[in-house]
Amino acid sequence: MKRTPIALLALALAAPAAAQAFCGFFVSGADADLYNDASQVVLMRKGNRTVMSMSNTYKGPTKDFAMVVPVPTVLQKEDVKTLPADVFDHIDQLSAPRLVEYWEKDPCWREPKRRMRKMAGALPRPSSAPPRTERDAELGVTVEAQFTAGEYQIVILSATQANGLDTWLRENKYVIPEGASKALAPYIADGMKFFVAKVDITKVKRDAEGTVVLSPLRFSFESDTLRLPVRLGLLNAKGQQDLLVYVLHPEKRFEVANYPNVFIPSNVEVLDKVRHSFGAFYVSLFDRTLAKAGGRAVVTEYAWQTSSCDPCPVPPLQPADLMTLGGDLLGVGPPGAIRTKKRRRPSGPFFGPASSWVLTRLHTRYSADTLDEDLVFREAKPITGGRASGYGRSVEEAGEVRDAPSNNFQGRYIIRHYWKGKVACENPIYDRWGGPPSGSAGGGTSAATGLATAPRGKVKLNDVVRSKLPALDVPGKPTPKR
Repeated sequence: MKRTPIALLALALAAPAAAQAFCGFFVSGADADLYNDASQVVLMRKGNRTVMSMSNTYKGPTKDFAMVVPVPTVLQKEDVKTLPADVFDHIDQLSAPRLVEYWEKDPCWREPKRRMRKMAGALPRPSSAPPRTERDAELGVTVEAQFTAGEYQIVILSATQANGLDTWLRENKYVIPEGASKALAPYIADGMKFFVAKVDITKVKRDAEGTVVLSPLRFSFESDTLRLPVRLGLLNAKGQQDLLVYVLHPEKRFEVANYPNVFIPSNVEVLDKVRHSFGAFYVSLFDRTLAKAGGRAVVTEYAWQTSSCDPCPVPPLQPADLMTLGGDLLGVGPPGAIRTKKRRRPSGPFFGPASSWVLTRLHTRYSADTLDEDLVFREAKPITGGRASGYGRSVEEAGEVRDAPSNNFQGRYIIRHYWKGKVACENPIYDRWGGPPSGSAGGGTSAATGLATAPRGKVKLNDVVRSKLPALDVPGKPTPKR
């Protein structure tokens, strides 16, 4: 079957064990280590049209370097854009595992009766390819197009032989990983093209630590299959790599078709001390979940409509965010209506309405021993889990996932402060939860981001999890007596 991936997995030269993979691999103009350690890939799909956005950080020599990414079609200048970085921060925070905190209400408190009043009616392409040189023809390489986007000098290549592409890159002064020819051969055999984005280091921005911050890249193309070529990401990987994929679709959530799918246990009650090490707690839970699935699974961490969230660590995706990620090409809003600079967003427990797509967040951690073929994605039925009802009671049991008419699944972890005061009534009512008592600090929703670099092995689940999780061999702890 012809491979037609819509997203690409990054391979970094000398990539560290904690690095997240991105799509393709880095090549440098110097014989030096360079690597990517915080990548995100967003796939926005409607029909056979896909818009892929990827954001990468870079660590390495301050010289020009490039990213090499296989793509299914020849991209032209109008297919490629650079984006504001904060849209990736937003989608990560929105879908990340979240920690919530509740205080139990006085069991003798009774809600006052309210008078109901009647409410009023509800508010409603020409080719840009340069001439082919004799040497290119000899190597079986064709430069299909070349153009500039932001700090990137982009060349689209096709190749008929892996050794020829390897040689072309080396003759153009790039140091590429050993074994690249073998890894690229299947994609050349399938007729894939290669997106080479050379970075002009003099034009990039740097953060406070001096790390190069690359402008996110977005490109679009047609493909009949959602496939992620993760094998490229193993070419020079050292140890395990984290992979996060966000899929946006008008109606469906997504899962993988060729590996086991598991759900992260949600509605899990934890002890108060988790607030100080939420990231370390979560990666312990994630690693245990993956290990119980044999280490070869893909974990669903989030599947929710983009027009709402509950609880919300940040506001849901706005129409402008959706357009930035590809909606201007897929019918979310008027063409070209994408954000060009960071803006402030409102805050609060619920936000909307907005164009309602489904956001799926998939997460795996892999090595050459656990992942031996590309990821293939398929549509999946809607699910629900990790929700709370009135008074902060959990709708589903810890770890429970249900079929549902629409998607409302999230990784939600709960700190509960049980009532410790006097009980001065005949019929106390327990298990009613709310915000902190008047004059007390606390509350709100925290998101676990930066999971690829969270410290592993620092938190023992049996010591901090109050809920029983038999599938993970977590016995739980009794609730305090009231």
